[in-house]
Amino acid sequence: MKLHVSMGILPWIMVGILGLMAFVLKFCVPGYSFSALVCCCLAGIILFYTVTGLLRPRFPGAVGWIRRIFTGCLAAGILVVAVTEAVIIRASFGTPDKTPQYMVVLGAKVRQDGPSISLWDRIYAAAEYLEENPGVIAVLSGGQGKDEPMSEAQAMYQELVMLGVDPQRLWLEEQATSTWENLNFSLELIQEKTGERPQTLGVLSSEYHLFRASLFTKACGVEFVGIPAQTSRLSQKINHFMREVAGVWHYLLLGGRYQ
Repeated sequence: MKLHVSMGILPWIMVGILGLMAFVLKFCVPGYSFSALVCCCLAGIILFYTVTGLLRPRFPGAVGWIRRIFTGCLAAGILVVAVTEAVIIRASFGTPDKTPQYMVVLGAKVRQDGPSISLWDRIYAAAEYLEENPGVIAVLSGGQGKDEPMSEAQAMYQELVMLGVDPQRLWLEEQATSTWENLNFSLELIQEKTGERPQTLGVLSSEYHLFRASLFTKACGVEFVGIPAQTSRLSQKINHFMREVAGVWHYLLLGGRYQ
């Protein structure tokens, strides 16, 4: 009897814990809203099976059909997420067998005290790649948001020069506000400076973002060469890899040139 009562309380405890985690991630930890949404979804799934389990003795036929339909949709959704995540993970390794002439470094948040963790990851990856490939020109792309003290391109430029990169190899594109603009404005800048549009373009971004960046690059009519910047903080990596699934499907279903 005690075991039965404990098992009956357990789902409600799990829902409570997930709800608390969602609240903390949403309102107390900046940048983890998607993880909060995942916690809410998990809580909702547990709540659905718990409530329908309580109703099943009174409405066995209707509840049985509802649960079968829900379970089928849930299984299909999990499969789609798993396949998409596998594609994202595969793309996250980049294209190590190709070295482009031009590389676009995608910007990220600049805080009042300097580059965000994501931007630092990209800065260090760019410095390492430029050192290993002395013939590559880097286009640092990223405008200035309303809450940023300077453009993302300028922040990257300053740090890369301090890390010893030759300023002549760093071209600034300071107008872009989205990945689509990053790539198009950078291609226009390269064409303006060289007189021709490159056929191949290296794109350096956080590893989780490379698959979607490849979709944007191919939409520009240019061959994509992925250059990964490894996310240094594990919690961010988990959060962003999950969030990227939603970003990919938003682009595939609705299009959009927002990020």
